Amino acid sequence: MAIGDIIVGIDIGTSKVCTVVGEVNNFGQIEIICNTSYKCSGLKKGKIINEEDITLSIAKTIQDAEEETNLKINSAYVTIPGKYVTIVQNTITKDVKDKYAGISVRDVQNAIMQVKDIDIPEAETLIDIVPDKIVLDNGDVVADPVGNLSSSFTISAQVILAQKDYVRQLHNIFKKAGLEIDGIVPTTLAERNLVLDKNELHDNVMILDIGAGNTDIGVFEGSSFIYTNSIPVGGDNITNDIAVVLNISEEEADKLKRQYGLALKSYIDNDNDIILNTSKDDNKNRIIKSSELIEIIEARIEEIFSIINKDITNQGIKSKINNVVLTGQGIVNISKSDVAGKINLNIPVKISTGRAISTVKSTYRTSYALVRYIAARPFAKTVSSSIDTQSNESFIKTILERIKEFFYS
Repeated sequence: MAIGDIIVGIDIGTSKVCTVVGEVNNFGQIEIICNTSYKCSGLKKGKIINEEDITLSIAKTIQDAEEETNLKINSAYVTIPGKYVTIVQNTITKDVKDKYAGISVRDVQNAIMQVKDIDIPEAETLIDIVPDKIVLDNGDVVADPVGNLSSSFTISAQVILAQKDYVRQLHNIFKKAGLEIDGIVPTTLAERNLVLDKNELHDNVMILDIGAGNTDIGVFEGSSFIYTNSIPVGGDNITNDIAVVLNISEEEADKLKRQYGLALKSYIDNDNDIILNTSKDDNKNRIIKSSELIEIIEARIEEIFSIINKDITNQGIKSKINNVVLTGQGIVNISKSDVAGKINLNIPVKISTGRAISTVKSTYRTSYALVRYIAARPFAKTVSSSIDTQSNESFIKTILERIKEFFYS
């Protein structure tokens, strides 16, 4: 990245589309110059059910961003739910072109592009390459090998694949919105450097991003991205449960969830009476105990963690996870959700305390995390989104071509 680079990140959520525009400042850090959001119902349970609705929401956030910044935005990066992603670990050893001059940037970039040479299933396509560990011929592990005197080096990386059909849908949506896709990044991979604190970045951690209608799972073994998935449940399911069980409106159910949000009935201090204002029962002035409400919340949260537990157990990765970090608007405002998680997963669970997370509104955290992730890409030629001038390039570019641009192929 370079000073002045402008990066646009878009997160398509279950309830809204959020866009963040960031600029690289003189210190090499990202400054938010604009964030916008607009309601969206085109994504349900992680599936695109209405391309037009998503297109309109993206176009609205971009229009608002352009008006606020006086920029013309022609492209953006976008997140992808974990359920559409496959991670392939690959390692190659690369000879250095001139061992007496040291490892060059071109040596590293060529190695990264060589790592992608794997058998890709017909239904999937390459969306990213994530360099992980680089080892010199003397066994030293280095973050940046450039300049080191070594006849060869070994690079380990994650080759990130995504379902072609979902990628094709994203391209159609962006094209209709008048945008190119700069790159596609798994949600939890983008969020890692934002939601984890310094010590957690080196630990074996599972990130759980519990949103309105979807929960994204990301498992990291140190710096290695080893697993991702998503399950079609989130905070909206809790709201719906309250509305159905108590026979009240969704609006009142959401209000009660926020007001009395508690994940475990055993932590109730005072079992208050609650008057239901929109009860559809014959008794219009129905009164319940707060414990009845908490029981409903507790049951759904237990189910969410049980599904996650079953998934990571079936994948054989549960034993690798030392800690779990919770993020996402669907659950973090529900008190003791971390305790409920620990009980159900039998792994230490905490709410995210990443240093940067408190500086960003919760609505825009995933979009901002995406912008930060792109800005920090190692060995990239360019990461800037297309700003100000209309691109003369054809919109329909393959993801592989975009990655080649990143790495000077």
